[in-house]
Amino acid sequence: MIAAKENFPTLTPEEYFAWEEQQLEKHELINGRVYGVGQCYARQDNRVNHSQIAVRLTTILDHHLDPSCYIIGNSDLHVNVVGTQDYVHPDASVTCNERDHSTTQYIRYPCLIVEVLSPSTEAYDRGEKFRHYRQNPALIDYLLVSSTGVAIDLYHKNNAGDWLIFNYQPGDAIALKSINLSVPIEQIYRGLNLTES
Repeated sequence: MIAAKENFPTLTPEEYFAWEEQQLEKHELINGRVYGVGQCYARQDNRVNHSQIAVRLTTILDHHLDPSCYIIGNSDLHVNVVGTQDYVHPDASVTCNERDHSTTQYIRYPCLIVEVLSPSTEAYDRGEKFRHYRQNPALIDYLLVSSTGVAIDLYHKNNAGDWLIFNYQPGDAIALKSINLSVPIEQIYRGLNLTES
């Protein structure tokens, strides 16, 4: 996990939202402690690829889904970790739950969450963050997208409640059953320079 701000007081969700509005970078709230999202990238991480992949995915989602029924969020939209007062910033999220239409700063019931992986955040996104996310009964698909190569992992919850993992490589089409979408992997990575820096 990324480091918490040193000597920073614990915050309630209300204090956190008021404080974060005044900040230049995004932060997550975990157990009352503030963690800097913008500070979590190591120098070797390719922010251009990370950003381009996130933009492509949110654009694909936006073109596919009916905005009168779905909320498609980028990293500006918080997700409240169910059963907690924790708030995180995934790279993209989708909800079709009516209860999420009554909030303005966050959603609580995403059916799809996307994280674009960076070398400095991958362990957290695959581990502790996914442990938090999968507690949510509404979540069906958790998509982990590499920013250094053409590779995507999908954690999909089946009807029995078991999480299955699907690995996608060049030539594959990603199947997101949560939103009835199949998209060629090349559409997400087109034109990117994937050489390591």
